Amino acid sequence: MNTIGLVAFALVGASKAIREEFDLFGITIVGLAMAFAGGVTRDLLVTRVPLALRSPIEITLGFVGVLLAIVLLAVLRSPDEHPITLVADAVGLGAFATTGAIVATGANLSAIGVVAIATINAVGGGAFADILLDRAPFILFDDFYASCAVFGGAAYLITDVLGASGSTAAGVCAVVTVATRLVAVKRNWELPTVQGLGLIER
Repeated sequence: MNTIGLVAFALVGASKAIREEFDLFGITIVGLAMAFAGGVTRDLLVTRVPLALRSPIEITLGFVGVLLAIVLLAVLRSPDEHPITLVADAVGLGAFATTGAIVATGANLSAIGVVAIATINAVGGGAFADILLDRAPFILFDDFYASCAVFGGAAYLITDVLGASGSTAAGVCAVVTVATRLVAVKRNWELPTVQGLGLIER
């Protein structure tokens, strides 16, 4: 799960930086930030040395994702909006939500803690990448994104409470997160705003 998430999110982050015309160093930094920021935050919250600092394979996988983004640029128009990138983003979201839920469960966190860590692990990298791109994190105001990780983390928790094996709970979390995200993209789901609900004037 972690491997899939790292490559997928590095690809997505680098694609965003390419669209903003960053140089190669900037593209690499944004790609690696999106791949690792969520996991580093997760590890710090459960008081362990970040996995990204303990395994050279982790960094290598991040570079693979960045390289894939550059290759896609050579063969595709608008690679950050291409279905390949959108699917990769959904897969990365599901993979990291699952990894976060597994780590949180292993750290004996509460139910809220499991869902929170799953969500932070899944969306933290994207939020940090947006800050590097000098824009507000899109998970706060646009698209149905972080909610997918919340659903996935909750699905993991429920499956685990019902006595299923860890691998089954992980599979359910990944499927729920990815499926919800893909349906949200297909149907253009968005969470309502206060203005949209008509509670205050625009």
